[in-house]
Amino acid sequence: MARFVLNRRSPLPPADCWERLTAWPRHGERVPFTRVGVARGTGREVGDLVLARTSLGPLGFDDPMEIVELVPPGPGRDGLCRLAKRGRPVRGGAVLRVRAAGGGSAVSWSEELRITGLPGFTDPFVASAARLVFGRVLDRLLEP
Repeated sequence: MARFVLNRRSPLPPADCWERLTAWPRHGERVPFTRVGVARGTGREVGDLVLARTSLGPLGFDDPMEIVELVPPGPGRDGLCRLAKRGRPVRGGAVLRVRAAGGGSAVSWSEELRITGLPGFTDPFVASAARLVFGRVLDRLLEP
């Protein structure tokens, strides 16, 4: 399984970071060939389904992610969103965390990915590519 962790600091308060991290369609902005939206629910509750669709012409795949834990940040409480990947081509999960830090926020995005059909020795390459792509997504989401 390919694993990566991204950590960022933001001058934004935790509630603002949280709103940006859980604005699911924004995850697909500036990411070639990928759109992200909410396929079930509002995208703000346990059981809701977030869907990333990656395609190039007629070729593509869906990456459905179910929200299995969702705790918005609050006074004395960190924000936590845990997603379980429910698709065939991509399995695993992601955890997004937001906490107050030094007048702003600390944000963490960790993910485990297993891509169907790829052997385990490709995990470091998958993790590197994912770190690059999701790092850009995270940076974009947190832009002041």
